[in-house]
Amino acid sequence: MLRGRLLLILAFAIPVVMVSLVGIGGYVAFTKARVDPMTTADAIVVLGGEHDGREAYGISLAQQGVAKTVVLSDPYGSSDPTMKKYCAASTSQFEVLCIPPAPSTTRGEAIFTQNLARERGWNHVVVVTWRYHLPRARFIFDRCFDGTVTMRPTPRAYDFSLVEWEFTYLYQLAGFVKAGIQGTCDNSLND
Repeated sequence: MLRGRLLLILAFAIPVVMVSLVGIGGYVAFTKARVDPMTTADAIVVLGGEHDGREAYGISLAQQGVAKTVVLSDPYGSSDPTMKKYCAASTSQFEVLCIPPAPSTTRGEAIFTQNLARERGWNHVVVVTWRYHLPRARFIFDRCFDGTVTMRPTPRAYDFSLVEWEFTYLYQLAGFVKAGIQGTCDNSLND
């Protein structure tokens, strides 16, 4: 009887503790992720994801003189109206490049950034993405990009439920594991 009760308590307590650890750790690591101070750079690289204002933010940084080139990751396809609008936003002040990443991941985005940096002589980029994606994006760019990276979050609030936050944290943790297994971008595991 006592053993059965103990097993029941453990069966309940272990998942509660695990969910709590993921929630608290995720909040500290991802929701409150470190944001770098803004500096001028050679380019602004806007990572793909939701059309949540990130493209407009990247363009506004260029308008403020942060960089003369905005690179928009474009995994969406040619019929995406948001990308059509922002890919045509080049002015005499700055150029906009729209590049489909291969693979269509943060790693692919870091690879095309490194390739552009080599071609254009870039040493410093500003990377724009979700706030909770900053740590993983930083980890991947540190492995794939030879220059300096300034990480900036898309300025927005996230109206997620607790379940959505748990999923987001678990997704980011899984992405870290995948990036760790893949190693640097010089190896043969490119997806």
